[in-house]
Amino acid sequence: MPTLYHHPMSSASRFIRLVLNEYDLETDLVEERPWEQRRDFLNLNPASTLPVYVDDSLHAVCGAGVIAEFIDEVYGVFKRDRRLLPDESMQRAEVRRLMDWFLIKLEQDVTRHLVRERILKLIMPKSQGGGEPDSKALRTARANIRQHLKYLDWLTANRNWLAGPELSYADFAAAGALSALDYLGEIRWNEAPNAKDWYQRIKSRPCMRPLLSDRVRIISPVSHYADLDF
Repeated sequence: MPTLYHHPMSSASRFIRLVLNEYDLETDLVEERPWEQRRDFLNLNPASTLPVYVDDSLHAVCGAGVIAEFIDEVYGVFKRDRRLLPDESMQRAEVRRLMDWFLIKLEQDVTRHLVRERILKLIMPKSQGGGEPDSKALRTARANIRQHLKYLDWLTANRNWLAGPELSYADFAAAGALSALDYLGEIRWNEAPNAKDWYQRIKSRPCMRPLLSDRVRIISPVSHYADLDF
């Protein structure tokens, strides 16, 4: 059975888990702490970044975008109306643009800072970057999130799904990041009613159930995290 090396608070890992779940692809999950620089993990991915997908032939596919393309080529082409990367080239380009938006821009502006300061630094030893949260980094990330939420609200007000009329990788890339932020209670859903309606639809899908069951030992999720009618 294929294996996915992931971390429960990694938005890129969450994205790939959602895609695998949506396609009903069974995978063994191995929680990885990339800051530990384990030799066996570095042999799979010298960059020591998540996620990493290892197929049945023990070939490693590294990085969320690369894994998503691999899954589409191997499995998505057979899914017909359930395919998460459209056939038409401009639609594919829009899906990829939004994947980058949520997995790179939102990650750089918001997600990695809030996850690192509120969770990871409490887990990491000081020698590997652990310690007290940086209040300036938290303030900056919380200020940045409002613009991203406005953009998400605009997308969801004007489109059925984020990249157009059909559910796609773009929706799951966004859900992977936003679910990590929602776990921490960092999203003011009342400020973005259209985005909230979209997220409720995503949360109601069976592929989300394993993520809504995730718990990080050092911090519990907000009370509405697993609530479909939040």
